[in-house]
Amino acid sequence: MIRVLDASAFFAEVPLDGELLTTPSVVEELRDIRAKGRYESLLAAGLHVESPGRDSLRHVADAADRTGDTGALSPADRDLLALALERAGTVVTDDFALQNTARELGIAVQPILQRRARRIRWRFRCPGCGATADRPGPCPVCGSMRERSH
Repeated sequence: MIRVLDASAFFAEVPLDGELLTTPSVVEELRDIRAKGRYESLLAAGLHVESPGRDSLRHVADAADRTGDTGALSPADRDLLALALERAGTVVTDDFALQNTARELGIAVQPILQRRARRIRWRFRCPGCGATADRPGPCPVCGSMRERSH
């Protein structure tokens, strides 16, 4: 089984099996000495670091727009999802926005220490007039930028 590791996988001492992958942008997020040590150890055991292609990144951006998670996903999160999409891998993460977008893309998710996130459809509320919508952007009623709400 292919497992695509988010940065949180390097902070937890949980056993990981199968073919392990991550992205250069995730590796850049590893600043903690313990996480770097775990990365080095997994690298020596066969972890591969790969970059995703542009087409996959576009699919991820579209899915994040549909779920309303665009603002919550970092560039590393997008790279991770795109690589999992390309390689038909399972994303290993505790990040709820990442899990939500993964589900939209049909990517399997393996939580690390947290419970599995349930699917979320964000609503966006205009702070000016209170109108709600399914997508971020300017409010058609008053022109204010809509904000994510629960």
